[in-house]
Amino acid sequence: MVKEIGEIQDVSSKQGESHRDVEVGSEMVDLDRIERVYKKLDRRILPAFWVLYFLCSAIRSNVGLAQTMNTAQHHDLASELNLKPKQVSTGLALFYVCYVLFDLPSNLIMSKLSPHVWMSRIVTGVGIIGVCLTAMKAAWSFYLLRLLLGIVIAGMWPGMSYYLTLFYPPSRTGKRIGRYFTAAQVSAAVVGLVSAGFQEMDGLGGLVGFQWMFLLYGLVGIVVGISLLWWLPDRPLPPGEVRNRDGWRRFIPESKPALTGEDAQIHYEDLTRVYHGREWNMNDLWQVVIDWRLWPLVVMYFGVVGVGIGTQSYGTVIIRGINPQLTGIQLSLLFAPIWVMDLIAILIVTPLSDRFHHHRALFFSAAVLIQITGLLVTTFAGNGSSSWARYGGLLMVGFGLGPTVPICMTWTNEIFQPRHGEVGVAAASALVSGLGNLGSILTTYALYTGWPADAVGPHKYRKSNLVMVGILCGSILSAATMVVLLRAFGNDRAKQISSASSATEGEAEYIDGAARREVQQRGLGRMFCFS
Repeated sequence: MVKEIGEIQDVSSKQGESHRDVEVGSEMVDLDRIERVYKKLDRRILPAFWVLYFLCSAIRSNVGLAQTMNTAQHHDLASELNLKPKQVSTGLALFYVCYVLFDLPSNLIMSKLSPHVWMSRIVTGVGIIGVCLTAMKAAWSFYLLRLLLGIVIAGMWPGMSYYLTLFYPPSRTGKRIGRYFTAAQVSAAVVGLVSAGFQEMDGLGGLVGFQWMFLLYGLVGIVVGISLLWWLPDRPLPPGEVRNRDGWRRFIPESKPALTGEDAQIHYEDLTRVYHGREWNMNDLWQVVIDWRLWPLVVMYFGVVGVGIGTQSYGTVIIRGINPQLTGIQLSLLFAPIWVMDLIAILIVTPLSDRFHHHRALFFSAAVLIQITGLLVTTFAGNGSSSWARYGGLLMVGFGLGPTVPICMTWTNEIFQPRHGEVGVAAASALVSGLGNLGSILTTYALYTGWPADAVGPHKYRKSNLVMVGILCGSILSAATMVVLLRAFGNDRAKQISSASSATEGEAEYIDGAARREVQQRGLGRMFCFS
């Protein structure tokens, strides 16, 4: 049995206005009414995601700022912990080692358990580790806490991407990923600005500036993590079905349903496949791992996330290389505009990439080319009176970084959801994020302060910048390869999914309204109407 929702039709109202209707069974449902349902979901989910991502990004990246805070008083991270530059790089990289190892297990557990409980666990754990970072006294504690932070935060980013596909069509997740991804950019900008205030607190209560920063962000993270148990909705249920509260679930606070009444029914009809996902097994997981479509996405992500984390971790270090006379507060203030540019690009490009969702690779590659141009300007623009042009190059890097990660994760959802179902999204997003973060290990461990020879001489960090240009070129090549291979081989439903559906008596393959709309190429006409 195939449950079909008909094509979009334009009909005119009595007032002459244009309405868009879709056929749901034997009824016609106004598409604008469907859009209002998704906007209601936006108001429930996206603010929570924005806040949790802001805090987790701040706690994760504060180490980068701590390297240059209160350097004049010798209260920066390296001085307080007696760390050499290579040890700082090692500590930064250890976080991503755990991130790579635990991303996939975390996402798979989330797909089996309650998603909103798992997200709460992640944020609460990050807050606890953030507080513990205040007590670092030596290299071993720095290493240990970075390892633990990587373990508890693993699965957050791909988990958020997977969570969205439980409520939205995959092709419409790009703008939403972009919206809460702005939290990372605002976090980088705000944390950079606020760190100037934390530096003024240096010595208060016996804590140095960066310790106050870790402590306060960690405490807020714990509060937000616990509140997510009530704030985030659990996975949607078919109308009339009651959630299982047996066993451990009866001890967990039950959040309000995301939708009720007619809204819930409309969402069920528009996204039926989400409500009837089949249970996955290890063979399904293995088919995702060996799917060739996974690996170009991993390489794409490797380049852009490596450059993003490299810029985030060493932005103030690069700026200080441009002008060694800058104070710690000045470095913090100059660090913020990089992420303002990043934010602007996200808000401009991600809605366009959803509107023209068949051309993800084009938007991705154009943004990467801007990053490459910015890195070349930062590397070769000159010294002395012209050195500020190199800072302009960093602003270009920030602008190019913005849309690349959301586009990459959205493209992953679009490819693997129809092909492999729920486990496809959960596993593929985790593998793309986890293995792609090997790029973060490269940039945090092997480049900049982790490459001592590159930190001396008149052209500081030139080789590090050029390595990042190289991995970005690999990202563009992978995006082009993916386009060519998809056109050659297509993206049909995986064989084990199709055979399981046909072999199970009474099991339906759902082609819902959202699935039908996803095949339509959309243009500029209603760019800001469909949400």
